[in-house]
Amino acid sequence: MSALYEHEAKDWIGGFGVAVPRGATAAGPAGVEAAAGGLTPPLVVKAFGPGLVHKSDAGAVRLGLGSAAEAAEAAAAMEADLAAHGVEAAGFLVEEQAEPGVEVIVGAVRDPAFGPVILAGLGGVWTEALHDTALRLSPITEADAHAMLDELRGRALLDGFRGQPAIDKGALVKVLLAVDQAVASLGGAFGEFELNPVVCGPSGAVAVDARRLDADAPAAPAPPAASGATGDFDRLFAPRGVAIVGASTKKPNFGNMFLGFYRAVGYSGRLVAVHPTAPDIDGVPCVPSLADAGVDYALVAVPAARCADVVREARGIPFVQVMSGGFREMGHPELEEELLAAAGEAGVRLLGPNCMGVYSPAGGQTFIGGKPGLPGRIAVVSQSGGLAGEVVKVGERRGLSYAKVATVGNSADVTPAELVRYLSADPDVSAIGLYLEDPRDGRGLFEALRATGKPVVALVGGRSGQGRTAAASHTGGMVSDARIWPALAAQTGASLVTSQDDLIGALDLLDLHAARDVPGTPEVLVVGPSGGASVLAADVFDGAGLAVAGIPDAAREALRGLGLGAGSSLANPLEIPVGPTGDPAFVRRAVHAILAERPFPDVIAHVNVQSFFTYGDSAESLVAYARSVGVLQSELPGARVTLVMRNAEYAPPGVEDEARAAARAAGVPVYRSMEAAAVAVAAGKRYASRSVDGTA
Repeated sequence: MSALYEHEAKDWIGGFGVAVPRGATAAGPAGVEAAAGGLTPPLVVKAFGPGLVHKSDAGAVRLGLGSAAEAAEAAAAMEADLAAHGVEAAGFLVEEQAEPGVEVIVGAVRDPAFGPVILAGLGGVWTEALHDTALRLSPITEADAHAMLDELRGRALLDGFRGQPAIDKGALVKVLLAVDQAVASLGGAFGEFELNPVVCGPSGAVAVDARRLDADAPAAPAPPAASGATGDFDRLFAPRGVAIVGASTKKPNFGNMFLGFYRAVGYSGRLVAVHPTAPDIDGVPCVPSLADAGVDYALVAVPAARCADVVREARGIPFVQVMSGGFREMGHPELEEELLAAAGEAGVRLLGPNCMGVYSPAGGQTFIGGKPGLPGRIAVVSQSGGLAGEVVKVGERRGLSYAKVATVGNSADVTPAELVRYLSADPDVSAIGLYLEDPRDGRGLFEALRATGKPVVALVGGRSGQGRTAAASHTGGMVSDARIWPALAAQTGASLVTSQDDLIGALDLLDLHAARDVPGTPEVLVVGPSGGASVLAADVFDGAGLAVAGIPDAAREALRGLGLGAGSSLANPLEIPVGPTGDPAFVRRAVHAILAERPFPDVIAHVNVQSFFTYGDSAESLVAYARSVGVLQSELPGARVTLVMRNAEYAPPGVEDEARAAARAAGVPVYRSMEAAAVAVAAGKRYASRSVDGTA
């Protein structure tokens, strides 16, 4: 990267409205006194030159100088010190020293996948000591800028701390917006930019240091997927014909396995294997090459070195999936580039490489053995085929149904961004789940998520493959790969989860509840049997950012009228009798009594399954309770109801499934733990909040 000198960077950013100290430059110490003649002490002198990126570390800064003559003397001493260390200054900058205040860093850096990222945090010496920063992807809004400042652990310093006045936050927000605008003006030439520190006080914000590094070569233009166009992937998920390349007549392999999968699901379209001489493989007719296949979808399972040649034969086939690995992920980017070029020559869209394929019960697509589940409304895009298979099979075991699942592996051509746009426009999709590692077109994904009206849940794996080189600015060093994702979620309204189980759980709730016209406010009502579980539930939901709000006095009186109160605090979480001898409808009466006095957008009913079989043998009572919770949901169109069946593994075989099915049939998602329910409920609230105001 090439760097501007500090005064050049300040002149540039000053043109966007950022205040900087008054100053002047001199070619050498002899000219510093004259340059400082019109400035008001105290003064600051800084050397600048090619080897002085971090001036403080090099001893190239002097503060608190009382006159122009002192400034000249300091410059002469500085020049000698630098020369002793083999550094030659190109010139000196002398400025008026800013008044003390809270020091903040404002910067920007280009992320390899997501493009420009804006950063704010505590600045000066605190920048590296505390790493207290907040990020957003460019472009940012005024609301984004305020949210960034509110996220800082040290935000109390901005609001006034221990008698210090509050800073002018509006001025600091304007600096953030100006940096965002300035970065955008550079386009692909932007590399890194940093103001550190910006000295903030009650009357404004002044950038006392500036560093701009431009890219040696402009960033490559975004791939076509980033343009906003929605690709037509209908035949990917519902092909009229499928061809398998790589099945063997002698030794069963992955190709044979996929032939078996399609036969097992009763695929009704044209199914062929590609083999140069065999008439059929495993009872499936063969064609000599893809050129003779006459299908919409081809699955390639041959060694990586042969894949490009196979794909070149696929002209006329809309979609080709390369299951094979051994490309970029294994240190062979040249094979992936050749494969992508082959797809371009053939005019086909490429899924993968290094992916398992597509699952769509309604369209006959599968990459999973066994009987397909019922067609549903949940969509998933995953860079891991194995994890996608687990999400499908475990989800179906819990009662979820899927519309479209695509594994994209290395995403050399078809990207997650493209598929998110397509699925967002699909009226049959209720919620979108993502598993991502390297999205390839991060900027396109950001735009797609901002534009979608569907709820999205994302599970993110490591991005170590991106490998950022050491950055010349503090900002570049502090924008780590993993921290991009919370910023993206904050700006798009997507929910981030940290486990496969939470991905499934959040999709379950969003599938059942996202269409309900219920606000996303944080209040939750928790109702269930007494004991430590209620206390722990309050902690869990509070930790998830949800409010276990109080119950009004009028509601307490109504609850006493139901027979509650003796030995009970009538608080939230509310303790009610639930067990093998309890009235399964009591939960409905209690909730109605509370909601008549105070609306709660979310009601979490929990039950200890173990008690039903320790103090009796009452599978019927447990299922009846689940049905009653389902009836409660039908009676509460203005609330989302969730059921938690704690210790469900204690139930005899089949009982948990029956109770879960009874609740889900009524539109109530079911979880085994408060923790899992809290993550899912938070995702539902996040989407509801985004739906109301149209923003994250």
